[in-house]
Amino acid sequence: MVQDTPFANTPVEPIQRKKLSDQVFDRLWRMIETGELAPGDFLPSERALMELFAVGRPAVREALQMLANKGLISISHGERSRVNALDATTALGQVDEIAKLLLSSEPSNVDHLKQLRRILEAGTVRIAAGHCTAEDALELRALIAEQHARLGDDKAFIEADIAFHVRIARITGNPLLESVTRAMLTWLLEYYRPVLHWEGRERTTLREHETLTELLSAQDQDGAVQMIEDHLTRSDPLFVTDGRRT
Repeated sequence: MVQDTPFANTPVEPIQRKKLSDQVFDRLWRMIETGELAPGDFLPSERALMELFAVGRPAVREALQMLANKGLISISHGERSRVNALDATTALGQVDEIAKLLLSSEPSNVDHLKQLRRILEAGTVRIAAGHCTAEDALELRALIAEQHARLGDDKAFIEADIAFHVRIARITGNPLLESVTRAMLTWLLEYYRPVLHWEGRERTTLREHETLTELLSAQDQDGAVQMIEDHLTRSDPLFVTDGRRT
């Protein structure tokens, strides 16, 4: 007699046969994962893939589009698809829209993101201060000059601000810090609300950036961390939800 199993009374969904396009996607994913298809390599033509996997053109095209949507390949009209070089920016790009939806669906998450920024940038600045070269300081000063040129254009000014902070992250030599900083600040940009009665806020930002650059150039880690903490304490109120979901 067949004995009952622990799952005898558990409803089980029937196993579904995977779509052909999903199977092609899985095969190509493994080829990229194992290095059989390396960054920069061209994929076989659609016809060659059809023959290789014994499937029709629709399955191949759908699989290629799925790979492109995940940032794994680039599709160009009239050319074979090419494998992309993967990095942290590619990975974060996959969660970009979800992250923005998360922030807009629950306004308190903006405050959580600002808290994360304070923690991340304080650590980033401490590392950067220990690695900052004369060339790094020169490039930071150039970015400050570029930001100064954008006075009067709120969006362009804050975009230049992001470029400055991302450049500091690059000094650390950690590409993950650079990519995460760029993504985090880009998400916050959606909630930038200029405080009209706060006259001179842009020039205050520029002065703080100048001071931070000098501290980084001097490799003053404690001073740089204190400066970024003061800077974020002042600028945090500019990123708000206005009490509504945007």
